[in-house]
Amino acid sequence: MSKSNPINPPPSEIDFSKDLETISKLSHPEVIATIKDFNDKYLYWDEVIRREIPEMITHESLWKLMKLNRKIKSKKIKVSELGGYQFDSNTTDFISKSLHRFDLNLGGVLEGSTTIPEGQGDKYMINALMEEAIASSQLEGAATTRKIAKDLLRTERKPQNISERMIVNNYLTIKELKKFTDRKLTPSLILHIHKTITSDTLELSKNEGKFRTNNNVNVVDGITGEIYYTPPDFNEIPQVINDICSFANSNQGNDFIHPIIKAITLHFLIGYLHPFVDGNGRTARALFYWYLLSKGYWLVEFISISKTILNSPAQYSRAYICTENDDNDLTYFYNYNLKMLSRALEGFRKYISKQISNKTNIYALQKIKDINERQVEIIFKIQKEKHKMFTIKEVQNTYNIVYQTARTDLLKLEKLGFLFQKKSGKKLLFFKSNRFDSLLDEAKKDDL
Repeated sequence: MSKSNPINPPPSEIDFSKDLETISKLSHPEVIATIKDFNDKYLYWDEVIRREIPEMITHESLWKLMKLNRKIKSKKIKVSELGGYQFDSNTTDFISKSLHRFDLNLGGVLEGSTTIPEGQGDKYMINALMEEAIASSQLEGAATTRKIAKDLLRTERKPQNISERMIVNNYLTIKELKKFTDRKLTPSLILHIHKTITSDTLELSKNEGKFRTNNNVNVVDGITGEIYYTPPDFNEIPQVINDICSFANSNQGNDFIHPIIKAITLHFLIGYLHPFVDGNGRTARALFYWYLLSKGYWLVEFISISKTILNSPAQYSRAYICTENDDNDLTYFYNYNLKMLSRALEGFRKYISKQISNKTNIYALQKIKDINERQVEIIFKIQKEKHKMFTIKEVQNTYNIVYQTARTDLLKLEKLGFLFQKKSGKKLLFFKSNRFDSLLDEAKKDDL
C-alpha cells in the first residue's frame, strides 16, 4: 500500500534502549501529566507539535513517550494473517464513557426525554432512513439538496440522474438490511449489499456486486485530484473478505470486542481494503448499520450517522489517514465515529423533543371531528407551508402505511374541505383548499 501524506506522518519510533535520556524524562511529573492529557485526547502528531509542552522535553521526545505509553496499554486486533491487517487500539476514558452511554440509550430510552412517542415510531424511522440514504450518497458525491431528495423518496418518482439513483438505492438497501439481521456476514451478503447500493450508478454495470479485479483504484481528493491512498493489491481481496467475515462472526471469547467498536472496525476495513471499483464508502456505512442492528441496537434505525459525518467530511478522511499513518492505530477512527454517533443520538433526541412540542401546537387541530393523527399532521404541514402539495405515495411513504390507507386519509381531508384534488396523468395531487383557513378558524372557536 502507498499513499501521499496530506497529514504530516509522525516521527519514526526509536529504540529506547539507545535513548536513555528520553526515557529518563518519563519520571518527571509535568511530563507524566502532559502524556496523560494528550493520550486521553488521543492527539495525533500534527496536533502535538502545536501544543505547549514542558520545557525540559522536545515535541519529538514527548511523542515517543506518548507512543510508548500507548503501546503498553494497546489491544491488538488481528483481522488477517496477511501483512497490513494487524491493528492497535486503546480504550480511552472517552471511548469507555461513550460506549456506556450508547449501551444505555440505543436500547430505546433517550437521556432527557421519554422513549419514542407511542404511534410515532414508523414515521421517525422512515425519516431517519431517508436522512441516512441522502447523507451517505452526498458523502460519495451525490449532488442534490436534502429537500429535493426527500421529495424524491416520499413521492417515489423516477430518479432523473445518477445522484438521485444513488439516494434511492441507498434508501432501498438500508430498508432491506433489517431482513438480514439474523444472518452471519458472508462474502455473498457483502456483494449483495454492494450490488443493491450501486445499481445503475457505476460507469460500468459489470462492476455492480463484483470485487475489483485490478489495481486501477485510488482514493483521491475530489477537488485537487491528489491521491490520498492506494488500496491493497486486488489479489488479497478474496482472502481478506473471508477474514473480515470471520472477524464479524466470531464469538470472541476472551478477545471480546464491544459490538459498537466491532461495527466501526468493519466500517474502517471496507474503506481500507477498498474491495470495489466504486461504492466502498456506501457499502462500509451500510455494513456498520447492519451490524449494530444485528446486535440488538435497534435505535440506530432512528438516527443517521452519515448526516453528522456530512458536516465534517474532512475529519472523516483525517480519521482514516491518521490510523493508516500511525501504525494502524484504530483509536483515531473509533474516536471520530463515536463523536459522530453521539451527535446523531443527540440530534435525534432534539428531533423527538421538537416533535413533542409540535404536538402541543396542534392541540386545536385535534379537536376537529373524525380525523386521525396523520390527518392532523397533514393539516399542520399545510398550515406551515401553504403551497405544500401531497400525493398518495408521499403520505404512504412518510407514515409507512399501505396505499389504500394513505388514499383514504387524503380523500377524507378533501371531503371535509381542507384539500382539493387535481389530476396529473394518473396521479392525484392534493393542495390547500380555499376554505382551509376558515375551517381552521372554526376549529379554534370550537376549542374556546
